[in-house]
Amino acid sequence: MSSSGLGVKAQEILAFIESFVRHNNYSPSFRDIQQACQVSSTSVVNYHLRNLEKNGHIRRSKEVARAIELVQPPISENAVPIVGTIAAGEPIPVVQDISQADYDSGDYIEVPGMIGIEQGKAFAVRVRGSSMIDAFIQEGDVVVLERRSTIKNGDMVAAWLLRQQEATLKHWFLEGEKVRLQPANEQMEPIIESADNVEIQGVVVGVVRSLR
Repeated sequence: MSSSGLGVKAQEILAFIESFVRHNNYSPSFRDIQQACQVSSTSVVNYHLRNLEKNGHIRRSKEVARAIELVQPPISENAVPIVGTIAAGEPIPVVQDISQADYDSGDYIEVPGMIGIEQGKAFAVRVRGSSMIDAFIQEGDVVVLERRSTIKNGDMVAAWLLRQQEATLKHWFLEGEKVRLQPANEQMEPIIESADNVEIQGVVVGVVRSLR
């Protein structure tokens, strides 16, 4: 559920409640919220909680202490949003540019903390096709990608072909004014495009195996 309709302080309180529940497995007290969010009094805390309840973000019980229940469970710090499907084969049309995908869809996947992705820069896509099977990526797997400002030759990337309005998963090589998008499948040919027609959406940093 989006919190975009809330005021700044209400969003701050909701974020604190989510973080508190995620780390403690129980809800914070009014005093916890007051101190953490720098609210002037517990009555003002109660005012914001009433608004959060009215807008469907929390439920409360007057009979039970600390009875602030999140309508949607808090998202783990190691969760990244799954924003769609990408081709590991020939490029396929996608509904929209991955960078503009709906991050509020509620579809997430847990990734190991050891990957070390900076929070807010990671997303995931489901794989369709077999062009990356020699890189141990199969149809149905989920690849985790990170947005980066620099890319090295050989990186596995989600490439957006601007003129075709299509996305594909390949190894990226810059060769003069051309880009070679190389599959990891010896039976398939690379895709050669002018560099100005290829936009990198993210670099693959992990894969979650589909159990079939």
